[in-house]
Amino acid sequence: MNNRALAAITGASSGIGAEFARQLAARGFDLLLIARRQDRLQALADELAQSCNARSEILVADLATDADRERATARILAADNLALLVNNAGFGTQGAFSDADLASQEQMHRLHILATLDLTHAALRTFTRQGESTSTGRGIISVSSVAAFEQAPFNVSYCATKAWINSFMKGLSMELAAAGSAVRVQALCPGFTYSEFHDVLKMDRRAIPKSFWLRAEFVVAESLRGFDRNSLIVIPDWRYRWITRFIRMTPGPLMRSISIHYARKRRERARSFAAKT
Repeated sequence: MNNRALAAITGASSGIGAEFARQLAARGFDLLLIARRQDRLQALADELAQSCNARSEILVADLATDADRERATARILAADNLALLVNNAGFGTQGAFSDADLASQEQMHRLHILATLDLTHAALRTFTRQGESTSTGRGIISVSSVAAFEQAPFNVSYCATKAWINSFMKGLSMELAAAGSAVRVQALCPGFTYSEFHDVLKMDRRAIPKSFWLRAEFVVAESLRGFDRNSLIVIPDWRYRWITRFIRMTPGPLMRSISIHYARKRRERARSFAAKT
């Protein structure tokens, strides 16, 4: 790696993570690409070398495991030219929490919370070592979700872990401001986005109106535009900004009733579909 500014991206092998890599490479960053699939990472690195002359280092790691998370943390700590960390790695599950495989729920909490915690701490230590005079433009983006603003049945762990990310980034922002630091932090909260995320869930995209589906290119462009403006919470697309505003303005008991009603309807439709098939 050379001395150009380095952006470290987790979950970089596809979707929003891969798009962060493309847009940051176009901005002149070199890249540390972190994900589980080496073939995907190598293909992306080759693409960026050809299109943007970007140098990419590949770190194959499953950040839900302690050993790989420690390796990634150590690499971040050693990155003297680190300028940006993008905590993007994540996944979702469907179904009632009580019916879910506990291992998958633990994996989600480890990936969304522990990986974000450990890598963010390492990045801030690295920024401190670099010195405050070089901190302008340095920062951390953690990919959250509009799900962070609600508690939804059949999506319990996902909503909870994304809510933690928002709370963590908000508190960190205040702490950095109190210390007079120029390091920027952001919680990116997209809605439904075209990616492999929903393919893994085996979700029928037709259940969601087409106008609510966002493209990863748009989501990342909005994130980086918000980062340039030092925006703490970035919600791409006006529809989702209105939805989150509605959720925040609705009294808790009413929002709870709405969520329970929707969940019951969803369960009834699932039972009806199962009976027909």
